[in-house]
Amino acid sequence: MLFELNMLSAILWILVGFGCMEAFSWAIHKYLMHGVLWNIHKTHHTHTKGFFELNDVFTLIFGGTAIVLIFLGVDALDYRFWLGCGISLYGCLYFILHDVLIHRRLSWFNRPKNKYLRAITEAHKAHHKTQKENSVSFGLFVVPKKYLKEED
Repeated sequence: MLFELNMLSAILWILVGFGCMEAFSWAIHKYLMHGVLWNIHKTHHTHTKGFFELNDVFTLIFGGTAIVLIFLGVDALDYRFWLGCGISLYGCLYFILHDVLIHRRLSWFNRPKNKYLRAITEAHKAHHKTQKENSVSFGLFVVPKKYLKEED
């Protein structure tokens, strides 16, 4: 019984970490990256040569947060450890969807056929059609309903 409670608690903290990352990423993207940190983030909106862009520094910040939480909670396997795992899970899936599937930084997959994955791709394309001002779709996993509609 205790094992099941611990596993349930771990799963819930992982989901909290993942969900908070989507919310924090949306807010940071909208208000900071498209605000005072635009000079860093604009490297993602412009096509630059090379594999890395200055915008990748945000990955180090988010990843660093996950690593610190994991290290702080590893001895007791407490909520910090599992929050860090949720943030790490978010980062891994973000990399696969955003950098590999959408931006094709690595050619691992073909264009998505799945309705949800197509919606993520279309929402992100809409985001990139704008620059600093008037942008849309700041999150990744929570997609506005208009992108989930069936194609004619």
